[in-house]
Amino acid sequence: MISVIIPAYNEEGYIGKLVSYLMHFGNESVLQEIIVVDGGSTDQTIVEAKNAGAQVMISPKKGRAVQMNYGASIADTSVLYFLHADSFPPEDFSKQIVEAINQGIDVGCFRLHFDDRHWFLRTAAWFTRFKSGWIRFGDQSLFVKKELFDQVGGFDEKCILMEDQDMVKRIKQRGKFKVIPGYITTSARKFHENGPYRLMGIFFYLYFLYYLGTSQGTLVRIYRKWISNGKT
Repeated sequence: MISVIIPAYNEEGYIGKLVSYLMHFGNESVLQEIIVVDGGSTDQTIVEAKNAGAQVMISPKKGRAVQMNYGASIADTSVLYFLHADSFPPEDFSKQIVEAINQGIDVGCFRLHFDDRHWFLRTAAWFTRFKSGWIRFGDQSLFVKKELFDQVGGFDEKCILMEDQDMVKRIKQRGKFKVIPGYITTSARKFHENGPYRLMGIFFYLYFLYYLGTSQGTLVRIYRKWISNGKT
């Protein structure tokens, strides 16, 4: 029923742990496959993912939107679950997703929790419980019925950044959206590298520019210039 799709690029040290976690806690009757779509990693990402039990595919092009669409194109289930390589969903994630689908939910995500107890990060994560789509972190993951995903044309591959924002905005117009009460725990590594206040300020600035219609080229240049280890 569920295909987990993980876009990855140089995620050595993270991807193997995540795949092992999903294999251990995923309900075998509903979790059909874990697809890692690699964007040209130069480290041990592919080896770690394969050793942990994932099906690894090489994307024809680097970029989260492209990689996730590629994974979706080969998925053989009715529900797609897109997940970042450094984000761990709740242990009963598959059960919660199935319950949401059975309740008539078409698309949704989990509430966010950072693996750092800094008060600012806890405050930012608290706001992810709300249904408002103004800011939706990709780290919250995203599950969606494959039929609906195909209807909206998948992720916009022109979006190097904000592909998750664009997807949620479009897909909520056709399907019922819900933020599941469970928490997904994501790495705060970028906040450690860039500083929590500075990085969140950059993110909000990028969101603001995005909603003003700023080009992807400009957004990407700002992201790569201002953010340490700004992988896109």
